[in-house]
Amino acid sequence: MSLSFVPVQPRRFDLPQSIAPLAELALNLRWSWDEPTARLFQAIDPDLWDKKGGPVAALSDKAAVTLLAQDKAFARSAKDRLDELQGYLAAGKRHRVPRVAYFCAEFGLHESFPIYCGGLGILAGDHCKEASDMDYPFVAVGILYRRGFFTQALDWEGRQEHVYPVLDPERLPVERVVHPKTLEPLTIQVEFPGRLISIAAWRAAVGRVPLILLDTDLPENAPEDRVITSQLYMLGREMRLAQEIVLGVGGARMLKALKIEPEVWHMNEGHSALLLVERLRAKSAEEVKATSILTIHTPVPEGNERFDRSAVEEHLKALAPELATQVLERGLDFKRTKGVFDMTALGVRLSKLQNGVSLLHGKTADKTWRKVAGQEVIGLTNGVHIPTWLGPEVRALLESAGARFSGGTALSHLTDGQWSSALELDDAALWEAHNAQKRRLAEFVRIRSFEQLARAGAGPSRLAEALRGFNPDALTIGFARRFAPYKRAHLLFSEPRRLARLMSQVGRPVQIVFAGKAHPGDRIGQKLVEKVYRQAQGRRFAGKVFLLEDYAMDVGRMLVQGVDVWLNNPRRPLEASGTSGMKAAANGVPNLSVLDGWWDEAWAQGSEQNGWAIGGRKTLSDPQAQDQADAESLYEALEQEVVPLYFDRDPNGIPTGWLRVMKQSIASSLWQFSTARMLKEYDERMVGPTP
Repeated sequence: MSLSFVPVQPRRFDLPQSIAPLAELALNLRWSWDEPTARLFQAIDPDLWDKKGGPVAALSDKAAVTLLAQDKAFARSAKDRLDELQGYLAAGKRHRVPRVAYFCAEFGLHESFPIYCGGLGILAGDHCKEASDMDYPFVAVGILYRRGFFTQALDWEGRQEHVYPVLDPERLPVERVVHPKTLEPLTIQVEFPGRLISIAAWRAAVGRVPLILLDTDLPENAPEDRVITSQLYMLGREMRLAQEIVLGVGGARMLKALKIEPEVWHMNEGHSALLLVERLRAKSAEEVKATSILTIHTPVPEGNERFDRSAVEEHLKALAPELATQVLERGLDFKRTKGVFDMTALGVRLSKLQNGVSLLHGKTADKTWRKVAGQEVIGLTNGVHIPTWLGPEVRALLESAGARFSGGTALSHLTDGQWSSALELDDAALWEAHNAQKRRLAEFVRIRSFEQLARAGAGPSRLAEALRGFNPDALTIGFARRFAPYKRAHLLFSEPRRLARLMSQVGRPVQIVFAGKAHPGDRIGQKLVEKVYRQAQGRRFAGKVFLLEDYAMDVGRMLVQGVDVWLNNPRRPLEASGTSGMKAAANGVPNLSVLDGWWDEAWAQGSEQNGWAIGGRKTLSDPQAQDQADAESLYEALEQEVVPLYFDRDPNGIPTGWLRVMKQSIASSLWQFSTARMLKEYDERMVGPTP
């Protein structure tokens, strides 16, 4: 099978024979997009599952496991799911060599495995899952962060607190990578100034795809080096550079030790660009460039890694002194700023092709990087892994209409990207499927709100209100993303009185659910979290505005499946893609968005209307004036179009006009904005034909 070219030390679980299949099921992350398998592990310990404990952790509950071992129906289900998984794996070709090695600093596979921050990591996780479903020859490389990314807790005033988890490999779906010949645990070494650092690797099985996760937390390393792979996106620049050396140089050496020589090396963002240094040790710059590609994910400066040139030079002299001069030259940014080493610039200069992550972002990236690249930076729009994000009721309805989601979405024959069968869905059936998912969201919001308020010291009356909160009959707007200033989480509150009137119309209730983290180093973003929190807790919006803490994949799934409309209002053109809107659209949730990222190409009007636009495609030079104009456009869209259409019902209480928009949303997104389409396009446009 595809996983076999990354050999591992098998893990043993002390399980009763009747449910022994759970061990193999737990160690393959296909459970993260196979709902029947996930339900098995949820049944072992529902509370642990709700607290983001994954399958491996669930198996440590010996009392629950022993009890379930006596349940013949449960044991039969476990055997059936194992047979299905083994059939899925066996159906894959036995690829000896992966076409693509895919490097990324973060991977979002499931909330119980928090080695991701946000959109970049979740995109990387979706990419791996789709490569597995499509049986694409693929190996991924990242880092096993022993402290992951922070858990967000909000205090009684809405201040964001940062709590880092402790990730024990024994409770994660990973196995230690071993040497292909000796089968002993494999380590490689990387030169740092004045010392060698040892790096181990763990394999996470993502269906058919092996994800290699690097780890410096080894006894042979000094204490200060053991923590290099501790936390995702550490603030200290010295530590961040050390992490990216481990990822790039260490990752390349690990593949070499495993005798893996891919045809193409894909750098998903510039974090891993130092893999190019390692490759230059054995190949010419022309050869390296001919087999490297780079995806650029953001025009925002904070997303493009830049380091002090002298710090990079010190490390290069330890790693490859003969290459230091040429690498430093290739790391000059597009302005050729003295004293700066730009990882994106290095990747651009030593890759055959570069892409932005939407058509509009491709144009933005091209303006910045064309002179450095010496060619056009193309736009290749992101997609989402549909089986991961589609709600169960909507999925069942779409499958009844002919959609298939195993082995990639079976919609690739569509020449225009539209799945017209969505337009024929029964109104009542679609409305009921959506409302079933909305009811699940209601329960989720109520419990989360209760827990947050109880921890903040709210009284019994306020807690009782929380358990009655979230009106299932209200038009529910969802806004969930990183609280970076350019994403403007506060825009909806530009005119509080006007918003309050809109939300309080008799017979037309409106409510809003927010979720999102601000980076620990982003003080402005953290103030935005506080601002939204105060609005949610204030008298004017209490019970109508909700801010859910600790935005992660579980919160994201609930929101994109259960809200009625998806809001996104960044400053154009700073939103490179915006994949959360794609996830909502596939569930039939229309978007209300600035024409930025994917929505700039997806939005349709007239008879094919699939959502609404905020503002236009022209931007103002004054940010405050732009904010005012966009806020006015947002209010007008809600007041004049969105709210009236949602509450316009036929005699049976069905919003037929709204359902037309929902169907168009599904039809226009299910293939066109899926990772199935995205991976196919990467293979055709970026990877290129097999030699």
